[in-house]
Amino acid sequence: MHSSCISCSQLPRLRRRPVHRQKTTSFQQFGSTWHWALLRSLPHRHVPRCAASPLGPQQGTDKQQHRDRSTCRHRRRCSIVANAASGAGSLESGDARSSSQQLSAFVGAFWKFLRPHTIRGTILGSTAVTARALLENPQCIDWTLLPRALMGVLALICGNGFIVGLNQIYDVSIDQVNKPFLPIAAGELSTPVAWILVAGLAAAGVSIVATNFGRLITYLYSFGLTLGAIYSAPPFHLKRFPVAAFLIIATVRGFLLNFGVYHAVRAALGLPFVWAPATCFITVFVTVFAVVIALTKDLADVEGDRKYNINTFATRIGVRGIAFLGAGLLLANYVGAAVLALRMQHAFRVPVMLGAHGLMAAFLIANVSKLEASGYTQPGIIAFYQAVWNLFYAEYALFPFL
Repeated sequence: MHSSCISCSQLPRLRRRPVHRQKTTSFQQFGSTWHWALLRSLPHRHVPRCAASPLGPQQGTDKQQHRDRSTCRHRRRCSIVANAASGAGSLESGDARSSSQQLSAFVGAFWKFLRPHTIRGTILGSTAVTARALLENPQCIDWTLLPRALMGVLALICGNGFIVGLNQIYDVSIDQVNKPFLPIAAGELSTPVAWILVAGLAAAGVSIVATNFGRLITYLYSFGLTLGAIYSAPPFHLKRFPVAAFLIIATVRGFLLNFGVYHAVRAALGLPFVWAPATCFITVFVTVFAVVIALTKDLADVEGDRKYNINTFATRIGVRGIAFLGAGLLLANYVGAAVLALRMQHAFRVPVMLGAHGLMAAFLIANVSKLEASGYTQPGIIAFYQAVWNLFYAEYALFPFL
């Protein structure tokens, strides 16, 4: 037995033994080059190249091989732990992305559930009527009432969402034919979730109004929700009857919205309610306009309404007849606005009333011509209905300046 240590000059010969080649082969089982970099970056115990040993050369070599094998196993374990940790991190990151995508999808579905084009009309209408009431009484403007006004707009959005949401719940089978992009019909929202949203919107709206706007406005608001409910829900389901359907839409969007908002603003300013000429005009004008919306909204739904025996003016008279009837009512509205401006020049800005409504009438005639040229195809009908809503928005945008 040799008692001397392995000299440094002997070390290269030992490292060229087959054991080292076997060690290299075991590392190659990991496959790719990047794994080499990963393993080499892991912490490991340093094995001295030249160490004193009471053992002989062969026994010292065996000890060195044992240490090498231990180091290899240690590196393998570290690699496995590192890979497992990396995999767990990837899973957690994937779960986070999945949750974020689900939330984004729900928000998008909820927004579609609210029917954005009706929301825009509600916001524009309430804002325009409020602005008109303030312009009539500039000495009463109190900016501390702004949060209360915003709460009023939120309550109107909740009421609008309740009405259109309830209609989607009961019309899901029809919407799968007529409006497959709506969230319930498309499977983006389940019916139980839709019921929760509808109930929450109604409760929130009534609570806001009752807390901020007094008994009369709360009654009017609740009356509007009731009309919206019997429009869609059995056993009433009044949307099956054309006259009842457009009377409900005209009452809610025409009279209740304009009268309610105007009354609430004057009450908040400490003023008694009076029917100003401009407020009378917009209430009557928008009520007639709401009838036109009620008529033309069914133009794109004729196929589904006929399939499920829903009786509308569009299914009775036909698309072309309803388009001309709606356009005729709107033209009468514009002519009436011009006549009113000429007869009540002290209450209105005549150039604005005449010029703006003349342009709107020309825009309407141009869109009827486009619908006729399209052959009353579905894209042509949708474009015409969008033009009707754009005219609705334009009237409210114009109202504070009439």
